Amino acid sequence: MTPRLAARGVLLVALAAVWALSAYLLWQTKVPSSLHLPHLDPRTYFTAAQLRATASFSRVNDLIFWGTTLAQIAALAVYARWGIRWARESAAGPIGTGMLLGMLGFALVWAVELPFGVLDLWWQKRHHLSSVGYVSYLFGGWFSLGGQFVFLCFALAIVMGFARKLGERWWIAAAPAFVGLVLLFAFISPYLTPTHRLHNAALRAVATRLEAEEHVGHVPIDVETVRDVTSLPNAEAMGIGPSRRVVLWDTLVDGRFSRPELTIVIAHELGHLARNHIWKAVGWYALFAFPGAFLIARATRRRGGMGQAEAVPLALLVFVVLGLLALPLENAISRHREAEADWMALRTTHDPAAATALFRRFVPATLDEPSPSTIDYLLLENHPTIMQRIAMAQAWRQSAKK
Repeated sequence: MTPRLAARGVLLVALAAVWALSAYLLWQTKVPSSLHLPHLDPRTYFTAAQLRATASFSRVNDLIFWGTTLAQIAALAVYARWGIRWARESAAGPIGTGMLLGMLGFALVWAVELPFGVLDLWWQKRHHLSSVGYVSYLFGGWFSLGGQFVFLCFALAIVMGFARKLGERWWIAAAPAFVGLVLLFAFISPYLTPTHRLHNAALRAVATRLEAEEHVGHVPIDVETVRDVTSLPNAEAMGIGPSRRVVLWDTLVDGRFSRPELTIVIAHELGHLARNHIWKAVGWYALFAFPGAFLIARATRRRGGMGQAEAVPLALLVFVVLGLLALPLENAISRHREAEADWMALRTTHDPAAATALFRRFVPATLDEPSPSTIDYLLLENHPTIMQRIAMAQAWRQSAKK
C-alpha cells in the first residue's frame, strides 16, 4: 500500500469515527433505556369498523406512494440517459445550461407525478380529509412550483460553481453551504407561515404553566388556518432562538379535542423545543449531506463531474435514489425524536389517560393505521405508530407507580 493510500484510509476511518460519534450524541434521549412498551391489541382500543377503514385507506395510499416513486425514478432514469441531448443543443454557459437541465428534469417529474397527485386528492376528498378543489390543485400551486424552481436553480448554481472551482472535491464546500441554508430556513420558517395568536385564554394559561415546567422560556402559541384546505389535525414546533413558536392548526382547536388532550399536544411540541430537536434535525441533515454530496460527486464523474451541465440529469436521478434509500433511516430518526417528545409530554402533564384518549381520537380523524405493516412503518411512518404511542402512555403509568 502506498503512503498516499494509507493516509487516505486513515482519513476515512477518522471521518467515519467522527460521523458515528456525532450520530451517537444526536441520538441521546430522555426516554429511559430500560423502558419496556407493552404489547397492546388494537382491537382493544378501536372498533372493527375503524380498523377496516384505516386498512382500506392505507392500501390505496400505498399504491399511490409506490406509483409516484416508481414513476419518478423511471422518468429520471430516462432523463439521465437522454437528457444530455438538450445540453449539447444549448447555447448557454455550463452553469446556465445545468440550471436549464435541472428545470427540465423538475418539469418532467412534476408531469409524471401529476396523475398520482390527482388520485391522492380524490382519495383524500372521498374520506373528507381535503377541501381542495381539482382546479385549485391543478392551477393554484404555480407560486409554490415557482419557488421550487428557483430553489433548484439556486442549489445547482452552488454545486456547479463549487465544482468548477474545486473539481471533484466540490462536496466539501457545498455540503456546509446547504447546511447553512437549512439552518437559515429553520430560523425564518415561522415568519413565512401565516398565523394568528391563540385566542383561548385557558389554553394560553396551560401553555404558560408548561413552559415553566419544561424550562423553555416564553414560546408563543400560534394558530394556522387550514380548515379551507384540510380537516386533518396537526401541530408543529418551529424556529430556533427568537423565532421559536408552537403552531396549532385550527382543525386541532375546533372543538373535537378536549382541553386535557390539547394540553398533551402543547406539552409534546414544547418537549421538542426543550430537547433542541430542531437543532438536532439540522445536525442530522449535516451528517447526511456530506456523504450524500460525496456519492453524487462520485456518481457523476463519468459525465465530467458536476462542473459540467451533462452531469445534471444523472445527478437528479442519484439524488432521488439516495433519498429513497435513506428514507427508512430518516424515518427512524424522526420517530426517535417524536417518541422523546411524547415522553416529555407525559413527564410534564402526568396524564397518560389524556394522552391515550388523544391518540385514540387521531385514528378516526386521520385514518392512520394504529399498527401498520412493516414496510409502511419503515418507509412511510415518521412518528411512532398509534399503538406504540398508547403503549408508551401505559408504560409511563406503570413507571409512575413504582
